Amino acid sequence: MSSSTLLRKQQHPGYDDASLRRVAEQLPCRELQAGMLLSLMGEPQQYSLPCIFIYGHRATGKSHVLDILLKELELPHVTISCAECISTALFFEQVLMSFFGGDATAALPRCPSLSDFIRIYRQHRSRGAAEGTRYIVMEKAELLRDMDANLLPVLVRLQELVEDNVTVVLLSEVPWDTFRPSTGCSEPLPLHFPDYSKAELHQILTRDRHPSFTADFYSSYIHILLGVFYAVCRDLRELRHLAALNFSKFCEPVSEGKAKESDTHKLWRNIEPHLKKAMQTVYLREVSSLQWEKMHQVDTEAGPLKGLSAHTHVELPFYSKFLLIAAYLASYNPARTDKRFFVKHHGKIKKTNFLKKNEKTSNHLLGPKPFPLDRLLAIFYSVVDSRVAPTASIFSQISSLVTLQLLTQVSHADQLDAPKYKCAVSMDFICAISRTVNFDIIKYLYDFL
Repeated sequence: MSSSTLLRKQQHPGYDDASLRRVAEQLPCRELQAGMLLSLMGEPQQYSLPCIFIYGHRATGKSHVLDILLKELELPHVTISCAECISTALFFEQVLMSFFGGDATAALPRCPSLSDFIRIYRQHRSRGAAEGTRYIVMEKAELLRDMDANLLPVLVRLQELVEDNVTVVLLSEVPWDTFRPSTGCSEPLPLHFPDYSKAELHQILTRDRHPSFTADFYSSYIHILLGVFYAVCRDLRELRHLAALNFSKFCEPVSEGKAKESDTHKLWRNIEPHLKKAMQTVYLREVSSLQWEKMHQVDTEAGPLKGLSAHTHVELPFYSKFLLIAAYLASYNPARTDKRFFVKHHGKIKKTNFLKKNEKTSNHLLGPKPFPLDRLLAIFYSVVDSRVAPTASIFSQISSLVTLQLLTQVSHADQLDAPKYKCAVSMDFICAISRTVNFDIIKYLYDFL
């Protein structure tokens, strides 16, 4: 079923076909959510739901879908970012200014309360007929929990309090169960926006096709890009940024006449090292796109010693650096060598006596291996100079390294007793981190004995 057909099935007399077609063209892979929102809104002159709670991960189309619906259908609305609205007074001013103009804002006292806002809203609402349902959209609504304790319960019941056809839409990245205030309030209608699947991301990203190349060529590029980044990044905005940043390198052989658009293998060999280096900058914005291109050019000309990625500029806490060093040693050293490196009186141990045949191959060629949490902590307490107690701070820093994607948790989330991790940083990066704490990591790597 096409997107426009799906939306027309939700059509009401107040919305024309042309508007719905424009909406459908701008919302690929979000037709179901747009149609559901359209059903909840109803006809413009009808009373809508008092409050709708839309939640989902970052870059799943929550704000985009709602913004397109409100603008294309020309519904009266105001969009407020809770990150920018630092006080309830600013919230009152923005709502009254958008719906009733400067006269309503001027009527607010210097330090307005919720009762002042409701009183002035009622006065100006009664002066003219409503154009339809008014919508108040609150982006990053989870920040409301840090504002006035009465604001969230009032927003959920605002339609009842102001006696007007107004709907409050809360957009958040957390579900209502963790959002609900402890004091209790009315329940909004929750609507979940799931993550985009790989096929949906491919469909959306291919819409940004470069006009100088064919659709099949750009589609193959997006397929390669998702094959590399999908395992570590599902954020549409980040993937769109990466696609635009690396496309010039992908089409470079075609532009120079060294390959044809159909030479997939040659194009892959050209772009592979560039994408692997770009993977170290996912979600990081220490450098701009222009600076990243310049760094890559310097890296190509100067050799591997200067080819440190933007990861190198990440400033980590002191113990997090040693945790990352311990994780790298646990990933690239066989477990049987821990006694050799970290026990003082271990005696003489020959390199070839205690390793299996398949362990004689360089571990850096085989890639990082998973290790349990207890081995990570044992190595950490051995390499760190000062005596550290196993406090909750150490475990929280491990979680932070996983969040930053410097470590990867390879065990299931329900495996709490013995979680396993894998180090996800390069040799250049860990050497740079080791230099900041004066730790010679090369002496502790089995491959360099």
